[in-house]
Amino acid sequence: MASTNNAASNQLPESFGAVIPGWFSEISPLWPGEAHSLKVEKILFQGKSDFQNVVVFESSTYGKVLVLDGVIQLTERDECAYQEMITHLPLSSIPRPQRVLVIGGGDGGVLREVSRYASVEKIDICEIDRMVVDVAKQFFPKVAVGFDDPRVTLHIGDGVAFLKAVPEGTYDAVIVDSSDPIGPARDLFEKPFFELIAKALRPGGVVCTQAESIWLHMNIIQGIVANCRQVFKGSVNYAWTTVPTYPSGVIGFMLCSTGGGPAVDFKNPVNPIDAESESKGALKFYNAELHRAAFCLPSFAREVIDCKVN
Repeated sequence: MASTNNAASNQLPESFGAVIPGWFSEISPLWPGEAHSLKVEKILFQGKSDFQNVVVFESSTYGKVLVLDGVIQLTERDECAYQEMITHLPLSSIPRPQRVLVIGGGDGGVLREVSRYASVEKIDICEIDRMVVDVAKQFFPKVAVGFDDPRVTLHIGDGVAFLKAVPEGTYDAVIVDSSDPIGPARDLFEKPFFELIAKALRPGGVVCTQAESIWLHMNIIQGIVANCRQVFKGSVNYAWTTVPTYPSGVIGFMLCSTGGGPAVDFKNPVNPIDAESESKGALKFYNAELHRAAFCLPSFAREVIDCKVN
């Protein structure tokens, strides 16, 4: 992991897009005309990997913040809302998952949540950027604790290439913790990628993938839904949660299951998790009531997505 000489300074990098000195503003063509700003107390790390710019800063109100290419990936305060939901929505919907694959998720938070399930025997993670892993371990140890689980095997590389090499029917669940569909994550939103996931899952296996915001990206969501309905022959559902530091404060998830196995009803969890864990800490966000509520869509989104179980 390589840090620049001013890693501990208060000087914001030009790529931050800060319009007020001492503040970080997230500006992107994916959410034109708006920006969410956080006051920066101190820059802790700046580095450029082979794939993206990596920045960690201490904020005034959300603790430490991880930023990739100018986009917030997690904050200490609200990471639980994303990590817990993207993991427990799929894994609590099937009985006794044993083999789980995480694509992306280099901060380790999804691993932390997957490891709460005693039935899980093997957890593979494929992350393209080793710098993200190293930075998370250094600056976000309560998130990166997931890497400490002996069931975890880390693969540094491209998620698409990894899936191409996976034998058919290997996993009970796949969780895709990707950034937005620009740059290195673009391929993770296309139909061929979903086809690779379907092949890697056993009959009745499940996938949960980050699926953007209903307030900002309905055109992207429509494409994801259409692709998934063509590929997955079991259940296809869209869920959402609130994450204050993500654009619009909302993020969605696409949840699908393969056919040929037990039917999956994502809206009704069947597999209780170990909510208390000495090494991972107690759950801060997810519970059974929130699980069911996550599938209740506002009328404008329901009309477009029409997420009835297939």
